Amino acid sequence: MKFSGYLGYAAVGLLFGAGALSACSSASEGNNVGAGGGSAANTGTGASSASGGNGGDMDSGISFDSGTKEGGGSTDASACGKLAAKAEIEILPVDVVFIVDNSCSMNTEAKGVEDNISTNFAQVISASGVDYRVILLSENGPNSQASICIGAPLGGSLCTGQTDEAPINNPPLFYHYDNNDIESTDGWCSAWEWYDKPDRYTLAPGGWKDWLRPQALKAFVMMTDDRVYCGIKPYYQYGCSGSTSCFNDSTNAMGAAQQFDAELLSKDPAMFGTVANRKYVWHSIVGVAANPSDPTGAYQPTEPITNSKCTGAVNTSPGNQALSQLTGGLRFPVCEGQNFSAVFQAIAKGVIAGAKLACEFELPTPPEGKEFDLGSVTVDYTKGGTTTPQNLKQVANAAACTPGSFYIDQTRVYLCPDACNSVQQDPDAKLDVLVDCVKDIPK
Repeated sequence: MKFSGYLGYAAVGLLFGAGALSACSSASEGNNVGAGGGSAANTGTGASSASGGNGGDMDSGISFDSGTKEGGGSTDASACGKLAAKAEIEILPVDVVFIVDNSCSMNTEAKGVEDNISTNFAQVISASGVDYRVILLSENGPNSQASICIGAPLGGSLCTGQTDEAPINNPPLFYHYDNNDIESTDGWCSAWEWYDKPDRYTLAPGGWKDWLRPQALKAFVMMTDDRVYCGIKPYYQYGCSGSTSCFNDSTNAMGAAQQFDAELLSKDPAMFGTVANRKYVWHSIVGVAANPSDPTGAYQPTEPITNSKCTGAVNTSPGNQALSQLTGGLRFPVCEGQNFSAVFQAIAKGVIAGAKLACEFELPTPPEGKEFDLGSVTVDYTKGGTTTPQNLKQVANAAACTPGSFYIDQTRVYLCPDACNSVQQDPDAKLDVLVDCVKDIPK
């Protein structure tokens, strides 16, 4: 298994024999892009994706070994004895959520998004075969007013330059959520509040969550030249006045990031995960000076928050920087403006290269006329560079999870959080699944 970073999301599939189984910074269903694009996905809340193909040259699926398992058990499917399966990587979807500041100091940057999001972002991902979609949270309109209109090939809008005009989506690849503008410092609050709130054109009656897929990693890309300072619960209000919760990164950036992280995770754990197993990553294109050690100007998650500001920015946005650190995201300078090509390509390539092994997979279909003994299922985890497997213990359900265990729900195997974390952090890990097929189905 080959994966790195935290930008992509992958799952195990199963193969049985040779056949695949189902498996102014103050307030103020479509065509693929480029060649070889990810295949179509259904729209709407909980939409499931069709296979997006393999990323890079990675193998996919779990295949059963032939011959005899150590200990004498047959691995021949027709014999219905002890069957051994080996896990490999298969790429699953990624939902990329752009949140773009519409304040008047962002005109050039808005134009940079329009110029690069199709060619230097979507087209790069599409050519890899990764199944992706882009969701944009920002005001639709002319970039002369710091608004954004995404036309073909990624978007569907005609981009007439008119204000207060509904965007045109391009399902399943592109969705534009417009509920008025995002101001200088309230990107977090806008995204949080609008998650389950209709947009002003009722394109997403249930909020922008309508366009997310539960199985997909969520890769956020926050673009602003200012800091974080806003309040939520029960509403968001610029400047935090009258709010019961306020995100303020002026004195404690990591504290603000942890607070927002907790709010987002509690908002929808099925979509965003938990503290122990997040299903999202936060990239920041903010007012930092370019990192001289990286050609794209990027800062890695392990690098400290920088106070060096790029020319023209209002603030270095330490809160967004901290959130990128917390979730394994990258940080780039927003002052690149129309030179966003390298930045957008870097994020796109990260989505492709950073495949992450999912911790669940479907059991195979047993031979005709036979049933699997689910109580016999075992999972062996062999750490990279070693030859001695660790036998993961089967427990009754998620509530019974202990370190080094898994459970089965109907016909799916789920690694418990501790085992899941171990496997995902081990680029050379191996998983072997063993199952007995010992019961005839009554005729």
